[in-house]
Amino acid sequence: MLRGRSDKGHWFGTVIDAPDPRALGLFYHQVLGWKVHKNEPNEFVLAVPGNSETYLSFQSQTSAKWVRPMWPAVDGQQQMMMHLDIEVGDLDAAVEHALELGATLADVQPQQDVRVLLDPAGHPFCLYVG
Repeated sequence: MLRGRSDKGHWFGTVIDAPDPRALGLFYHQVLGWKVHKNEPNEFVLAVPGNSETYLSFQSQTSAKWVRPMWPAVDGQQQMMMHLDIEVGDLDAAVEHALELGATLADVQPQQDVRVLLDPAGHPFCLYVG
């Protein structure tokens, strides 16, 4: 356990930079169906169901101009730093739903049973059947 961390009361989460945190947060709210925990101008937070201390957060990057990540990576351009893997029951239906919400299908699909999509801000995410 991380030194200084107590057993209760600390949140753990993933924070994703976006040019419009609310718009990207609402996209993932619709994709995942998770409850909106915080909705502020520069921070949008989704609470992970069944776990009151874990979250997925979206924030605006204030230190530099937003640059969409490239996937697959292209030398000299912003590459992805992370991606979300989302297990689904019906891959085709989940892809169709994500596309209706504003995702785009990536040009490169490296695995038969996984679909790589790009969210509205350009972050790659994967849908797969577990």
